[in-house]
Amino acid sequence: MSPHPGLADFERARAALAGRIRRTPARPSPALAARLGAPVVLKHEHEQTTGAFKLRGATNALATLSDAERARGVVTVSTGNHGRALAHAAREVGVRCVVAMSRLVPQNKLDAIAALGAEIAIHGASQDEAQGEVDRRVAEEGLVEIPPFDNPDVIAGQGTLGLELVEDVPDLAQVLIPLSGGGLAAGVAAAVKAQRPSARIVGISMERGAAMQASLAAGRPVLVEEAESLADSLGGGIGLENRHTFAMLRDLMDEVVLLTEDEIAAGIAFCHAVEGVVVEGGGAVGPGAILAGKIHPHGPTVAILSGRNIDPALHARIVSDPAVLERLA
Repeated sequence: MSPHPGLADFERARAALAGRIRRTPARPSPALAARLGAPVVLKHEHEQTTGAFKLRGATNALATLSDAERARGVVTVSTGNHGRALAHAAREVGVRCVVAMSRLVPQNKLDAIAALGAEIAIHGASQDEAQGEVDRRVAEEGLVEIPPFDNPDVIAGQGTLGLELVEDVPDLAQVLIPLSGGGLAAGVAAAVKAQRPSARIVGISMERGAAMQASLAAGRPVLVEEAESLADSLGGGIGLENRHTFAMLRDLMDEVVLLTEDEIAAGIAFCHAVEGVVVEGGGAVGPGAILAGKIHPHGPTVAILSGRNIDPALHARIVSDPAVLERLA
């Protein structure tokens, strides 16, 4: 029996999440289809309750805790969206929540987490350094850690999105997934491949500090220097003791594509100008990769718009920048 989450785990997670998350829409994108030369469907997961897919995994993981564990409170490390999701899920059931983050996390994401009643701990200049604060809180305060990605219950929650994709686009041939620590990519890849083994799974990240891509290339989890990026939600390491997402993606992912900052900006601007939606950098990498000519047509393609939690002022600058808009022509 595989130690990693599979189809039965995703179905159990879907039952646990019923009524707690939104089933987000999947909508065709004629403009991207024209660019790619194949049908393209956008999964509008940025319409999730907390503005990102992370609510699935955080809610499922919290649901698996015992009453005694919930009474101790939970803690996590986050680049923003997982922390917001866990804060939301914890508030719903009256559980104390502490979120550790590095100094690189944008202020708008800190404010959103604080507004949900979570305690914020800023520690270090990278997610790996912020993890040290999580370890301290677990040891000294007895909090229960709910990791952002390398956790079977978190992966199972994210895998419910993959179940929806196969139902929404039964003939899907390719899925474009924002790639960071791999919780979303591993869950969606496992759910899709279990039902559509021939489907291609493409992980998309930024050129600056793509930890999973570097680890897959090295054949083992490695450390990378974390850098500021428009795709801030894709930052952070995968953990040198990674137990699940690295192995799952090594076995299930067909390709990794990296984008420049200009290509990420173009994805954000395209989503706004053409699709009429606000999407953060990490959520816009699928459209950005198609626009950059880095995705090849393999049949019906789904791109996941994974989050919308971008600083409004930054978004306004990007979508009005003539140099960015020129890339859409």
